[in-house]
Amino acid sequence: MSSLSERPAVRLKPGAQKRLRLGHPWAFSNEIEMTAEAKAVPPGTVVRLEEASGRPLGSFFFNRHPLIAARKLDADPEAVIDAGFFRRRLERALALRARLIGQPFYRLVHAEADGLPGTIVDRFGEALVLQVNTAGMELQIPALLAALDDLLAPTTLLLRNDSSARALEQLEPYVKLERGSVETPVELVEHGARFLADLGEGQKTGWFFDQRDNRRWAADLIRGAAPGARVLDAYCFAGGFAVQAALAGAAEVTGLDRSARALELAAQAAALNGVGERCNFRKTDAFAALEHLAKTKEHFDLVIADPPAFAKSRKDLPQGLRAYRKLARLAAEVVAPGGFLVLCSCSHHVEPAAFLDQVGRGLADLGREARVLRSAGAALDHPVDPRLPETQYLKALFLALD
Repeated sequence: MSSLSERPAVRLKPGAQKRLRLGHPWAFSNEIEMTAEAKAVPPGTVVRLEEASGRPLGSFFFNRHPLIAARKLDADPEAVIDAGFFRRRLERALALRARLIGQPFYRLVHAEADGLPGTIVDRFGEALVLQVNTAGMELQIPALLAALDDLLAPTTLLLRNDSSARALEQLEPYVKLERGSVETPVELVEHGARFLADLGEGQKTGWFFDQRDNRRWAADLIRGAAPGARVLDAYCFAGGFAVQAALAGAAEVTGLDRSARALELAAQAAALNGVGERCNFRKTDAFAALEHLAKTKEHFDLVIADPPAFAKSRKDLPQGLRAYRKLARLAAEVVAPGGFLVLCSCSHHVEPAAFLDQVGRGLADLGREARVLRSAGAALDHPVDPRLPETQYLKALFLALD
């Protein structure tokens, strides 16, 4: 990189420093003096962010285009951002996961909470999948890969930079295999169960590690149930909830999804775990299937609904909230008396209170009484910066229905 004396300085407007002085890692475009010099800084450049008085706040990535214009890297305004810097951040993240998860199947880097803005690294044993959503980290990919090589020496390394979030930073989407092969699914282990993830074609990075603990909690609702317990997983993806429920003792598990590839992986996972005969996976739309099951008076001891985001942007919020209300009503209608319902939302723009409210409205539409047993978020390998509560996106409600 260029010498530190050449690092550009970008200043906040007067009075905009209070939140950042308390350690907040973002500065918004309307808080920054967009001078001609600031506008000339190439997107993703490491800058010295300063208060209006000239007091330094640290080293930040800067991109004048998105709303989040500056993202904090280090409190030191002269920090050297190189492979060594990234290795230290990765070592800290790795030590935490090794202690909390143990087996090498987890989210290794969860963006700002791990000190790497807009960056995700998921680990599947000796395979790593990266997703970079900021211009600053895009420029630092060579240094980041060097640090990962030095620390973990992965045999497979895939860049899944196809997220829609990249458009906010004016980055093009792409998928690039740096090394290894993704022609066949990789195997991972979760709570003793074996699963398969398609790193190249699967959703996101190929697996949803964020639901690890919630899958265990859902399975525990079936453990000890009366013989013949039935489970419905309305958005089963590659079988995470469904297979764990079968392993917990469910006599019959039905998984629904619109992705043929995901259903294929789910069926293979069921077979790997010796529960293939008790699992049935069907390609269908969840809403249509739930309506049909209700008409035919089908009932299940446990119903799980973990849909994709219904509100992907703020403008989608009203429609998304209505969809969660409808889903709660349809899913509850096929829960047997005394059974359980697990409903999830991964929509960033739906706050926990709003999600709970819509679930309650859906149950009221049906005239069904329920009690919330547990309200949870993402697994422990998805930490949250306490100054960024809005990044705590996942919501899971566990309910007992009368």
